[in-house]
Amino acid sequence: MADLRFSWLWVVLLVVLSGAVPGKGQDEGVVAPEAGGRREMVPAMFIFGDSLIDNGNNNNLASLAKANYYPYGIDFKAGPTGRFSNGYTMVDEIAELLGLPLIPAFSESSGDQMLHGVNYASAAAGILDITGRNFVGRIPFNQQIQNFENTLDQLTNNLGAVDAAQSLARCIYFVGMGSNDYLNNYLMPNYPTRNQYDGQQYADLLIQQYNGQLTKLYNLGARKFVLAGLGLMGCIPSILSQSTAGVCSEEVNKLVLPFNANIKTMINNLSTNLPGSKFVFIDIHNMIQDILSNARLYGFSVVNRGCCGIGRNRGQITCLPFQTPCANRDQYVFWDAFHPTEAVNILMGRKAFNGNQEVVYPINIQQLASL
Repeated sequence: MADLRFSWLWVVLLVVLSGAVPGKGQDEGVVAPEAGGRREMVPAMFIFGDSLIDNGNNNNLASLAKANYYPYGIDFKAGPTGRFSNGYTMVDEIAELLGLPLIPAFSESSGDQMLHGVNYASAAAGILDITGRNFVGRIPFNQQIQNFENTLDQLTNNLGAVDAAQSLARCIYFVGMGSNDYLNNYLMPNYPTRNQYDGQQYADLLIQQYNGQLTKLYNLGARKFVLAGLGLMGCIPSILSQSTAGVCSEEVNKLVLPFNANIKTMINNLSTNLPGSKFVFIDIHNMIQDILSNARLYGFSVVNRGCCGIGRNRGQITCLPFQTPCANRDQYVFWDAFHPTEAVNILMGRKAFNGNQEVVYPINIQQLASL
C-alpha cells in the first residue's frame, strides 16, 4: 500500500470536531429516522471531494485507496461501503439535516436513485489531476465534474431542460478538495512540486485551478456552493507518528494556511462575478483547533492516535483488513491514521449546518438552503 504512511486524506484536514453520536449508519436511499418527518430543504445535494466523503466510488477501481473492508463501517448499518470511517461521514450528517436520504455514490447510482443527488468523491483525488498517483486509481476533481455532466444528461432527459435547470439552481453543491494536493503531492518525496513552488506559489496554483473548476460547475447550473477548507493536517496520527516527540508538525500546519486564505478571497470574487451564486466556506482549521483545545468538553479522551492502525500513534500504518479497532470509538477523534471518527464527522456536519461565523462563513448551510 503506497508509502506506509497512507495518505488518503481530506480526512487529514478535516480531522476533528466534537462530541459523540454513535451508530447512525443506514442504507443509502432510506431517509434517516430523524429526517423522516422533515421537509426536504433542497431538492438534492451533489458532492465532490476525496476520502473524507468518498462513499464507495473507488471500490471497483484498481486503486490502493479503498475502504470497502472491515473494520471500516463497523458502526454503519450497511457495513463496509467504501466510507473511510467507522460510520457516518460529514456529508451523511448534512444530508440528514437537510431532510434528504443518504446520497448514493456515482458508481452505484442510476435512474430515480439520482433524484436526491449523487456523491462523486474519490479517495486520493485532488484539484490537480496528477495528485494521488501513488494510489493508482482515483477520480480527480476534473473527472468528477465530467461525471456530474453525465448525471445532468440523465436528469435533463427525465425532467426536461427547464425543470432540471430550476431544480439544479436550488440544490447544494458540496466540495471538499485540496488535502491530497498537499499530502499526496506536495509533501511526497517522489513529486517534484515542492522544488518548483514555495507554499504561497503552490496555494496560488491550486486556487487558480479550483476557481476554473467551480466556474465550470456554475456554468452547468450550480448556484449554491459549500466549500470545505483544510485543517490542521500536521496533527493527524500519520504525521504525529513521524516524530518521536509525538507533537503536531507546525511546518505542515503552516503550509496549508495560504490555501485557506486564498479560498476566502476566491469565494468573495466568485460571488461578485457569477450572478446568482452563493458560497459558504467551512473553516475546518477553526473547528479542529477548537476540538483539540477542548477535547474533553466534547467527550473525547484520545486525540493523538487512531482507533484503528499500527505503530506509533497507531498512525504508521493505517487500518488494515479485519484489524480489531478500539472499543470506545466515540471517545476518539481519529478513526485511522488520517480520518476522523463518526462522532467527529457528525459534529462537524452539525457545526457546518447551523454554526456561527467562527466555523462557517458568511452564512451556514441551513441559511444557504433557505435562500
